[in-house]
Amino acid sequence: MYGFEVLRKYVKDESLVKHCVATASIMREVARELNDNEELYWVVGILHDIDYEICGGDMTKHGVLAEEILRREGFEEIAEIVKRHNHHIFGNYEKPIEIALQASDSISGLIIACALVKDGKIAEVSVKTVKKKFKEKSFAAGCDGDRIRQIEKLMPLEKFFEVAIKGVANVRDFLGLK
Repeated sequence: MYGFEVLRKYVKDESLVKHCVATASIMREVARELNDNEELYWVVGILHDIDYEICGGDMTKHGVLAEEILRREGFEEIAEIVKRHNHHIFGNYEKPIEIALQASDSISGLIIACALVKDGKIAEVSVKTVKKKFKEKSFAAGCDGDRIRQIEKLMPLEKFFEVAIKGVANVRDFLGLK
């Protein structure tokens, strides 16, 4: 998994590591759907929260510190994209990779939560399931519907749900899903 070693160097929390892997896998599937650079989308997804623990959740620093880390680690190509993914500071995402990161980052937890209510069986999660849970404000509270809806600039929302389910399914073993 390209970039994983660097992620592990800075991120110790297993839940955050799993979030990054899930996001990266969804990103790769989005790239595949868009006929874009799968490896680039993967590495952006895997490293997008590389500074989260260091920032201690301080959203005025999140992304900014990641840019510094990524440049130091030789990931100049993605440093600006990762920096700008902090929607608390930045916004107005037009590049497909930035839009994909906003949507993938936010939906990863929703897809995993959908699997968990189905006894951890990602194979039992359908577009219909995700669509229903997406509308429930109390379900997967960290899921930001506005960030996910940005994907509609690139593909229909239901298609993205399908792509996201496939992305999570691709890393089911790592995530501890069935």
